[in-house]
Amino acid sequence: MAALSEIKALLGESQFNWSDPMPWIQLQQEFGIEFPVDFREIVDAYGSIQINGQLYLEHPAGHLLHSLGETIRADLEMWREGGMAEFLPAPAGGNPGELMPVASAATGEWVFLRVPGGPSLPWRVLVQELDSPAWVLHEMTFSDWLLAYLRGEDVTVCSRNTAPGRPFWEFLA
Repeated sequence: MAALSEIKALLGESQFNWSDPMPWIQLQQEFGIEFPVDFREIVDAYGSIQINGQLYLEHPAGHLLHSLGETIRADLEMWREGGMAEFLPAPAGGNPGELMPVASAATGEWVFLRVPGGPSLPWRVLVQELDSPAWVLHEMTFSDWLLAYLRGEDVTVCSRNTAPGRPFWEFLA
C-alpha cells in the first residue's frame, strides 16, 4: 500500500506489525462492518499509539491496555446519548451513513469513519471538535487524512507546533 509507505516515511518505521486477523474479525462481527483496509493496515503496523503527543490510534487486540474495541464501545455509548448526538451530522454506529468513532485527540477532537452507503462507495473521515458543535467531513480515505495530518495540513486536528522537526509516535502506556 503506497499510503502506508508514505506514512512510514513521515512518521518513522512501525514496530508492532500485527498479522493475526482475529481481532478485526471480532470487531466486524460485533459492529456489523468491515473496517477499511487502509485503516486496518496502519493500525496493524503501529498498534496503539499516540502521534505527535496528540492523536490517539488504538489496535483491537484484546490483550492491549488500550483496545480499539473497548474504546469504540464506550465512545458509541457516549455519542448516542441525547446530549452528545446533537453534535454529529449523523448517528454514531455501524449502519450505512453512520459514523464509527475510531480515534481521538488530546486537543478535544474525535475522528470518525463514515460508513459507506454501499459496497462500492468509499469510506470518509469526519472530525468533530468537542469544544464546539463544529464538525468537518473530509472527502478522503483514512490513510489520506492521516498523511495530511502528518504533513501539518489543516484536517481539523490542531497539529501545528506539536512535532518539532518531524512527526513522531510512541506506544500508549
